[in-house]
Amino acid sequence: MFTIQIMNNISREGLSEFSPDKYQVGSEPGNPGAILLRSADLHKIEIPQSVLAIARAGAGYNNIPVDMCSERGIVVFNTPGANANAVKELTLAALFLSSRGIYDSIRWLDSLEAYGDEFPALIEKEKKRFEGPEISGKILGVIGLGSIGVMVANDAAALGMEVIGYDPYISVNAAWNLSSSIRPARTIEEVLRDSDYVSIHVPYSNATKDMINADKLKIMKKGARLLNFARGGLAKEADVISALDSGCLSVYITDFPTVELLRHRKVICIPHLGASTPEAEINCAVSAVRQLRNFLENGVIENSVNFPACRLVRNSPYRLTVANRNIPNMVGQITTLLASGGINITDLLNHHKDGFAYNIIDTEQKIPAGVLAALEKIPGIIRVRTI
Repeated sequence: MFTIQIMNNISREGLSEFSPDKYQVGSEPGNPGAILLRSADLHKIEIPQSVLAIARAGAGYNNIPVDMCSERGIVVFNTPGANANAVKELTLAALFLSSRGIYDSIRWLDSLEAYGDEFPALIEKEKKRFEGPEISGKILGVIGLGSIGVMVANDAAALGMEVIGYDPYISVNAAWNLSSSIRPARTIEEVLRDSDYVSIHVPYSNATKDMINADKLKIMKKGARLLNFARGGLAKEADVISALDSGCLSVYITDFPTVELLRHRKVICIPHLGASTPEAEINCAVSAVRQLRNFLENGVIENSVNFPACRLVRNSPYRLTVANRNIPNMVGQITTLLASGGINITDLLNHHKDGFAYNIIDTEQKIPAGVLAALEKIPGIIRVRTI
């Protein structure tokens, strides 16, 4: 029986994927084998030693202490792509909001209730204040071609935009899904220089923090429009505000509001609604639960942010998984120790990522407790588990 601690509200459709004969699911802390969450901040709590895995029902994972989890052999999962359509639709809405004066015109219209009979004439007189260009025929630059970026690029092209895409790390799957009409850019500077609209869709990290800054903003077309539905820290706020004040940018739309941004008349802030659809919440929850189940029951890793993807078809009754530092001769030491214990290996998979490695080893015999204890003592071994 696996114990799952739930933090935040997780959709019932997702939780129903936990079979009651194998899983005990609840919100009370104890000694869980795994944690399932959305926005709860794990930096502020002590994660129990019993935890084998943490699954975030969403793409972002800055609320999880990933480095500490890696050191303890805790596999951290996220669900990239599960909320992609929801974020894409909001990004497309932002394209129109950034172009036409829709947002300001609605706010102005709300102020006219007391004008009575003058209302129709006033509308006709003042509506020209809110005119703006059509997006058809304009150039959209998409920075980051993951699940969301590809969908935004393809749909914007279908709406008649010329689209430039930039992603030096584009995956094979994303490349297959990207429309042939999307023009590839060699550098981010090329995207910024040529685009009328720029939409950011990259993960937040030390490498991408403040990637849109004063130097990059100077490259953009005067009056360009910037959209950020990825993470707030990707665009340096003070530099964006300066660019708006100077006219370098005409509009900034973001899903990550701050007090300073709310005060600026050229900023449209949305209250982090990117994934706020029932469909996205269900998709994220179902994906997170299925990843946890496959890991806990079979040792399989998919969509982990700190350990490599590892999938091995199970054809033996006994399975061993080993998480270790990616240093020389680890596999040799593991297999030698198993052989000395009379254990026959029927299949083995070893992958590594960011200084850590993960092994799935299928055997014909049950591994004795003494052999497992000896494995755990090998320098560099982080966690050993039998399934």
